[in-house]
Amino acid sequence: MAINVEQYNQIKEALGDKAVLVAVSKTKPADDILELYKLGQRDFGENYVQELAEKQLVLPNDIRWHFIGHLQSNKVKYIAPFVHLIHGVDSYKLLLEIDKQAGKHKRIINCLLQVHIAQEETKFGFSQEELAEAMKSINASQQSGLLQNIRVAGLMGMASFTEDQQHIQKEFIYLKGLFDEYFPASSAPDAVLSMGMSSDYALAVNNGSNMVRIGSLLFGARSKP
Repeated sequence: MAINVEQYNQIKEALGDKAVLVAVSKTKPADDILELYKLGQRDFGENYVQELAEKQLVLPNDIRWHFIGHLQSNKVKYIAPFVHLIHGVDSYKLLLEIDKQAGKHKRIINCLLQVHIAQEETKFGFSQEELAEAMKSINASQQSGLLQNIRVAGLMGMASFTEDQQHIQKEFIYLKGLFDEYFPASSAPDAVLSMGMSSDYALAVNNGSNMVRIGSLLFGARSKP
C-alpha cells in the first residue's frame, strides 16, 4: 500500500479538532486517494486543473476537492462545477472569473486569498497593501450586488523554503495577524487560515492555522506529472 496509514493516524490525532487536514494528492493515482478515502479522509488537494478534473470523474462524489495550485483564469471553468475550496486566489480579476463560472452552475464557491509571506519571489500572493485594496474592492462589490457567487472564506500562505524554524514562525505569525484583522473570530468564526505543509504543519497549527496541506507524509515523495 502506498499510503502511510500509521502516519495518517498520528497526524489526525495530533490535529484533533484544531485543524482540517487536506491530503495533497497531486500526481498520485486515484487508487492511492481511494485508500485514504477508505480510512475516512474526505478533503483532498490538487495543484493541476486537468488532473483534478480527471480524478473527480472517477472518485467518490462526497470528496471535498481543494484546488491549491496557481489557478489561471481560463481554467476556472473546468473545476467550477464541483470544487469545494480554491486556496490560491491572488487577484481580483481571478475572483471575478470564479464568480462568473460559479454563477453558471448556480453555486457559491469558497475562496481563500493567498498572501505572499515567503522570501522567495517565485511564490504568488498579495502583499499586505494589495490585500487591503482587494478586501476593499471585494466588500464594495458585494455590497453593490456583485460577486454573489463567491465567498471569501479566509487566507492562505506558504512559508519560505528554509530549515530556519524561527523564520518560518515569524511568517506564520505575520499571516495570522492579517487573518485576525480581516476575519476576526467575533464576526467570522468559521473563517479558514490555510497554512502549514508536511515540513511545518505542527508549527503552523501552534501559530493559529486551522487548515493544513499535507502530501509527502501521507503519500510519500511525489512523482513528476
